[in-house]
Amino acid sequence: MSAVMLDIEGLELNAEDKNLLDHPAVGGLILFSRNYHDPEQLQNLCRTIRQAARHDLVIAIDHEGGRVQRCREHFSAIPAMASFEKYADSAAEADVWAQQMGWLMASEVMANGIDFSFAPVLDIKGISEVIGDRAFSDDVAVIERIAHCFIQGMRHAGMAATGKHFPGHGSVQADSHIAIPVDEREPGAIAALDLLPFKGLSNELQGIMPAHVIYPQVDNLPAGFSAHWLQEVLRKQLHFDGVIFSDDLAMHGATVVGDMQTRAEMALAAGCDMILVCNDRAGAIEVVENVTMPKPARDYLGMMRGRKSVTEGLGPLSWSQRSASASWQKGQDVIELIRKRADQ
Repeated sequence: MSAVMLDIEGLELNAEDKNLLDHPAVGGLILFSRNYHDPEQLQNLCRTIRQAARHDLVIAIDHEGGRVQRCREHFSAIPAMASFEKYADSAAEADVWAQQMGWLMASEVMANGIDFSFAPVLDIKGISEVIGDRAFSDDVAVIERIAHCFIQGMRHAGMAATGKHFPGHGSVQADSHIAIPVDEREPGAIAALDLLPFKGLSNELQGIMPAHVIYPQVDNLPAGFSAHWLQEVLRKQLHFDGVIFSDDLAMHGATVVGDMQTRAEMALAAGCDMILVCNDRAGAIEVVENVTMPKPARDYLGMMRGRKSVTEGLGPLSWSQRSASASWQKGQDVIELIRKRADQ
């Protein structure tokens, strides 16, 4: 079954890429900045990817806005999520901005043939430097309110929303890309703060990505490998019935559980529907060739595919259509207003 999402090295597919995409274990591909030169190249790449796969896989990208935006030239410069609360004159203005930016981000990504962006971040703006202004706020109620508006904008463009990094990465300082973060707090403290945005928005999310963070007062395994976090908390307590994506299994925060095959097997056994193996081609090959993929419990590929644009009634909009759209122009006005207020 198709439960692996992997990456490619360059601006076009090579022979090894095509062979891997045709493997029945592969159901998705995630793009990085190295895979983007301009919109025409990106659109051609996405078409080629779909032609190379034996079925209609999903194509994803990390395109949150702010520091995490894989495609920059020719794309709108989506502000960091903290900008809405920081620069808006009122809560109502922040909400409008968030919805417009959610639509703008999603419509531009989808116009190039990509199904979804791993967004939004639902972490608390706390001590984590790797999260920082990627978070909407340090206030749970504000996060829920503004993230809800951002998700609405994504939905209006036809894009599924993926909340990350469950149950919260903002209250631990270490960066799971290069370290193994450990959050020593009691379960009650996590439930009373970091977990709340996921709880409040779980019925609006099609996907959730757990953190490579260990919460030893709950489980000695990082959340993405923990049946307690994924099954007991996320599925049973929060009643989330969408797609659970592992975070990248090549990140340092995942190494605590073993080699790449072990990581993949443990993430799937814990309850992940789709596992990401990025920036490690040997590891990706090891996984698709040796790991038995479980029978899918839900149509996770169908749930994440791009859909018809609600806002424009056409969608997804083409790249040329998006700049003629009134919604796109409103988005440019918001970006410029935030830029001006930031400079004051």
